[in-house]
Amino acid sequence: MVKPKVAILGLGIMGSGMARRLLSQSFPLTVCNRDRAKCAPFTCEGAFAAETPREAASRSQIVISMVSNDEASRGIWLGETGALAGAAAGSLLIESSTLSSEWIHELGKKAAEHNCSFLDAPVTGTKPHAASGELVFLVGGSDEAVSTAQTVFSVLGRETFHLGPVGSGTLMKLVNNFICGVQAASLAEGLKLIDAGGLNRTKAMSILTSGAPGSGIVKRVAERVAANEYTPNFILRWMAKDLAYALKEGSARNISLQTAAAASSIFQRAVAEGHGDEDFSAVTKAS
Repeated sequence: MVKPKVAILGLGIMGSGMARRLLSQSFPLTVCNRDRAKCAPFTCEGAFAAETPREAASRSQIVISMVSNDEASRGIWLGETGALAGAAAGSLLIESSTLSSEWIHELGKKAAEHNCSFLDAPVTGTKPHAASGELVFLVGGSDEAVSTAQTVFSVLGRETFHLGPVGSGTLMKLVNNFICGVQAASLAEGLKLIDAGGLNRTKAMSILTSGAPGSGIVKRVAERVAANEYTPNFILRWMAKDLAYALKEGSARNISLQTAAAASSIFQRAVAEGHGDEDFSAVTKAS
């Protein structure tokens, strides 16, 4: 079966892992990144490096964006050099970044105006999952578009959840991430109490991670703290951004997300104290 031509827009931690995974499975791939130097390793492996998102989209049947926030996504898709300007009618456009529902709905409408199919398909998983094709896709959009996307979803991920119309994947991802952020922030506060009370940190952490509080997030953060290793798999300032987007979603629905608000303040403090570019587990360093 002939594999579709794919473009990856954004070669950060996640986008680069996805791009390399597609190349390993012999997909014809175009890459595009604001910092062109990040494209070089992929051209050495057979990808084409586009000068602009518009050029990348014009060469591709499926276009996947994986960037940091709403502003970056707007920059990728809109304008004279944006991907929408280059996408041919009938193309499938996939936004896999963690963004706000407001922007996702706007982007979906703009894709329809260009006669393109559109999915919001953010993912769960971090750097190693992107590299190994073990992501989980949380998808909003039509059945037909999801079916078309399975060609790449099945290579990049281990599972796809079709949650409903456009915007459904994004909302689910924000719920997922704010709960993860709350758990990480609560562990950060727990560690402060452990240290202030003079408890043995190693023993206390063992009790927490092996007992009822020991979720995957708590265990992951605890491992990073014990190793004093904060090289990012998921950058802390992006968790702060996701918590802010989740609060915005709650506000739009007249829901007070009080635990998300508390976690957001702790993550924002960690960013202000210079930990924004470290792994999100560095929230435990916040004063």
